[in-house]
Amino acid sequence: MAKEVVVTASKVKKRKKIVKVVRRALLLLLLFLIILYIILEIIYNEGKFTVTLDSNKTLESGMAIFDSLNNSHGKRKLEATPIKFMDNISYKWLPKNIDEEGEGSHNGENYIAYTFFIENQGNEVLNYHYEVIVDDIIKNVDKAIRIRIYRNGEATTYAKKNHMNGEPEKDTVPFEDIEDNKGTIIIEKVSNFKPDDLDRFTIVVWIEGDDPDCTDALLGGEIKMHMTITEEHIEQK
Repeated sequence: MAKEVVVTASKVKKRKKIVKVVRRALLLLLLFLIILYIILEIIYNEGKFTVTLDSNKTLESGMAIFDSLNNSHGKRKLEATPIKFMDNISYKWLPKNIDEEGEGSHNGENYIAYTFFIENQGNEVLNYHYEVIVDDIIKNVDKAIRIRIYRNGEATTYAKKNHMNGEPEKDTVPFEDIEDNKGTIIIEKVSNFKPDDLDRFTIVVWIEGDDPDCTDALLGGEIKMHMTITEEHIEQK
């Protein structure tokens, strides 16, 4: 004989309350996951290497950045086109004329290349400095990253010091020391930038396969960074 099940009003009320709480918790969890997904999309998928003028005062003084000589109207921010995947390569594989290949983004297989210009469109002599700043690093991929900066055809390659002996990697200038994987890794100053002076920059970023730290441990690693241009006024005597 089947056992009789007795459902009271209090049990029904309690069950409805539990269902309501669980439903609300699931909705909150779903909302949290959506927000987290959007944040990660912005940081990692939409994040690009950018070049930014430090302040609006820089624009007022006549300092201008742009990535096409056919459109030299100064901008506040420039964005390089990212690449979805970067495998390690040798610096020997980079095009010999990479600095002259084009304007704006001219990426190749497994490297980022971006050319832009800084011009003094004002009436005063200025100094300025440029910085490359790390925003985030995953899986210590910076150990094998190379950043080559061409300024008016002269190239300098930057890299993190060898972690075993603390010495600069061959033919590179070491990154500035930073803490907690965030901060300025490159800073350089340009002096006596006269009215109508024009500097051409090309930034090249790749993972150096000949670096001893380029191992399977870096697979899946990511790095996010940007460059800022900051102007310094020269006091007139």
